[in-house]
Amino acid sequence: MSTPPIQFDRASGALEGANLWERTAALALATGSKISSHFSHRGYIGCANLLRKTLPERNIAIKLNEDATFEFPYGEGYWSKLLDRSYSYEDELELLFRHSRDVDYTLLDCGANFGYWSVLVTSQPFGAHKAIAIEPSSDNFAKLANNARVNGNRFEMLKCAIGAARGTARLSGTKHEAFSIAGDTNSGGEEVPVMALDDLLDDGKIAPDGKYLIKLDVEGVEIDAIKGGAKLLACDSVIMCEEHGNDPDHTVSRYILDQTPLKLIVCDPRSNRLETVTELSILDRIKVSSHIGYNVFGTSSAFWQERIAALNAGAGRRLQ
Repeated sequence: MSTPPIQFDRASGALEGANLWERTAALALATGSKISSHFSHRGYIGCANLLRKTLPERNIAIKLNEDATFEFPYGEGYWSKLLDRSYSYEDELELLFRHSRDVDYTLLDCGANFGYWSVLVTSQPFGAHKAIAIEPSSDNFAKLANNARVNGNRFEMLKCAIGAARGTARLSGTKHEAFSIAGDTNSGGEEVPVMALDDLLDDGKIAPDGKYLIKLDVEGVEIDAIKGGAKLLACDSVIMCEEHGNDPDHTVSRYILDQTPLKLIVCDPRSNRLETVTELSILDRIKVSSHIGYNVFGTSSAFWQERIAALNAGAGRRLQ
């Protein structure tokens, strides 16, 4: 896009470079997010995307902190919730990332989308960590690459999907935040390369003695991705993956608990603690909205279990 992006600072609320209609739209997007947050933002994306059709085609650059800028098309429904300064995106992940600021780890951002977490984790307030952003969609990858450029190309990118083994697959879907290689392989879409998490070790992209936080946002291929990462998950690593709100069987968590050596950890909103669980009924209480995802964690690392225990020691202070 040739038009410079609108600028929005989440800390101060300052909006710059917007005309009157774009300012009005920003107020509507922020207010809509605040109101819809009371029912898990149901309907927000659709309404925002309708509003987007009335806006000029340009980006908005959100200043997440003094060292992190995140760009996306102005009015885009999934990310426009960031215009609501009270909105917190995947706060259970941010909790662990912030608490791990002093750890020398690498983020493996699988299903990176436009690169939100890669931008944040590589910023100074989060510890300026290394990150590898992995995204299969050509459209998403272009926006990911733009965010890498905007932030000084400080994280690495790989254009591929994550699965059980190396190969190719069909990526399909109508929503950029929900593209998937699961489902009918003959239904069109984009052919993309696939790699396993363990291929990152085998290819020398990462070292077996490193520490890793692995965000696994792979839309229905979580179990295959875990199967393809057995060696990596035996290292000092934590896998963070989505448990779908519309899955009453808690399929991903059940697999982690029953079929892997990993301890299953979930964020309990009642205690604001990352709780190690052996019984999945806790997810019946936590998963209150069917249309959103809930992050669960898996690790066999004594190092990361100790870090999570230290994080939990501060839970009482966070609730005050």
